[in-house]
Amino acid sequence: MKKLLLTACIVFGGILASQAQILPKVQFGVKAGANLTSLSSGSGSLSSDNRAGYLAGFWARFGALGFNFQPELYITSKNVDINNGSSNSATTKAKFTSIDVPLLFGGKVGAFGLGGRFYTGPLLSFAINRDQNFIGATGDAINLRYKDSNFAWTVGAGLDVQKISVDLRYEAGLTKQSYITGGSEYKTRVSLFNLSLGYAF
Repeated sequence: MKKLLLTACIVFGGILASQAQILPKVQFGVKAGANLTSLSSGSGSLSSDNRAGYLAGFWARFGALGFNFQPELYITSKNVDINNGSSNSATTKAKFTSIDVPLLFGGKVGAFGLGGRFYTGPLLSFAINRDQNFIGATGDAINLRYKDSNFAWTVGAGLDVQKISVDLRYEAGLTKQSYITGGSEYKTRVSLFNLSLGYAF
């Protein structure tokens, strides 16, 4: 009798777990977090130090059959210290504020309010503000041209506990940004890590 009861519990639990992944589900929520921005340059003449920024906005998740599509909309601030690598160069504190729209595709495993997610997808970034403060009296000033729209590719993972979610992501910049130093123009990509906390309504 005990074996029969145990078998029934396992089967029932398996059915619930499978239904949790198979049945269509729609969720909406809010999120906020922090990021670390970095710049890369093929020319090797640009160096940067990571500085923390922030993000805050909304997300939606449409899931069925263990897969999901998650579009998001949030405002983000990306901060970085820039110099051209020379000992007498000025340091530029650059700050970009943008509206970011990731379109993420992935899968989810788990049931009963606890699950893990893995996803990837493109991200569109629309600049709404940029600010550069120059520090240092000598050396070349760096002018970083941040375009109105940029593209990145996102990969990440998340953990859901009931209505709370935690996400860790890497955004690899696809669009090269122009910067001018020493009278020469170079290209760089803006990439970042972000860690966010979300809540589902």
